Amino acid sequence: MNTPGDEGPMDLDEGASPAAERTFEALPAARGRAFARSWWGQAWLKALEDTALDGKQLKLGRQHARAGAVGAVSVRPGRITAVVQDRDHTRHRSDVLLQQLSAADWDRFLDMVADRAGHIAALLDRDMPPVLVEDAAAAGIELLPGIGDLESECSCGAWDHCAHSAALCYQLARLLDQDPFVLLLMRGRGERELLDELQARSASRAELPAGEAAERSGAGVPAAEAYAARDILPPLPAAPPPVAAPGAPPVLGGGTSPAPGVDVAALEFLTGDAAARAQRLLADALSAGHPDSPPPPVLTPAQDAVRLAAAGPGAAISARLAAGSGRDPRSLASAVRAWELGGAAGLAVLEEEWTPEPEALARATGRLAAAWEDDETRPRLRVTRNRWTVVGGAAQLRYGRDGRWWPYRREGGRWVPAGPATDDPAGALAGLSAEG
Repeated sequence: MNTPGDEGPMDLDEGASPAAERTFEALPAARGRAFARSWWGQAWLKALEDTALDGKQLKLGRQHARAGAVGAVSVRPGRITAVVQDRDHTRHRSDVLLQQLSAADWDRFLDMVADRAGHIAALLDRDMPPVLVEDAAAAGIELLPGIGDLESECSCGAWDHCAHSAALCYQLARLLDQDPFVLLLMRGRGERELLDELQARSASRAELPAGEAAERSGAGVPAAEAYAARDILPPLPAAPPPVAAPGAPPVLGGGTSPAPGVDVAALEFLTGDAAARAQRLLADALSAGHPDSPPPPVLTPAQDAVRLAAAGPGAAISARLAAGSGRDPRSLASAVRAWELGGAAGLAVLEEEWTPEPEALARATGRLAAAWEDDETRPRLRVTRNRWTVVGGAAQLRYGRDGRWWPYRREGGRWVPAGPATDDPAGALAGLSAEG
């Protein structure tokens, strides 16, 4: 182990080729923002926070990372390395280790991805959808680290995660947000090597007869069986062509007066909305990633009324939507704002008040306690169920069932949504203060 202050050479691990290493320049200070916005970046930080034994070291590591004390980050199979500077300007080389996948694991992973065009498209878009990780787990491959998977080595001599290795992990979460191939490199394969192997496997599958390709993939049934009844079943219809834009809704207000109680303008609005939704659903069904996408949630009538109001149908129709969903105009306006910020989840935070389970409440309280740096003034907060209100102020944080924080502001005697969800409660309140 290096002595304190000795940065040490960033040599490659045994078996890793120089081409597999990537070095990222030091990132600027990150005050007022969350370290991880992507779900896989948050999973990386959860593995760190579940593994580390000393919460004070984690907090100090966050301070180092926020202050820009982490130097250039070297990423290679099984290891990340950086030099981290203490407040007294002492520099330490810190390493975080993650076990590489075996050759057999990589074979299974590459076969699985090559068989799903949506997975390849997601990786090329620098995305790691949950279904890809779930499919990998079903094949016995854990891509994301879990508790105990992140080991540390540091020249400061600590045996557990210290402030330097924690700062390195927090900084890496920002890199993972930008490029999930960083995680795959730590697991053992660089981007170019991985894509070349996927291309080769996809090409070999394209050259195989249909039945043999199905047997090679280990899924489905041979094509001969699938088409054995071709003489008694009609052929599958061709997919409909894509539609660039929804058609114009018909004009219903003709020379005949509508029946009593029929609002022609509202019917025309609903017809246009149905056409727009049908166009979006068709475009989604014809997209390459459709098989890997989860179905959209089913909205309740009250939720759908807010969705319709968010389209700006005009005062008369908005008033009908408010009355039909049991809201007054001001409540509907707040609901529309919540929908625009977070869809159904944002609407639930506005309209539901709930008591977190003791474990969730402990996590939320701990996150609040660690959100402010030592030199920052923490506001006094009064907690009521899942809502933390600034004492003597007009700002509030609401804790969602997904573990995120939603900022609210008091206006005209009501609490109204003031921003999207975030993982950083201090940043959410700071944004409210800046706007106020």
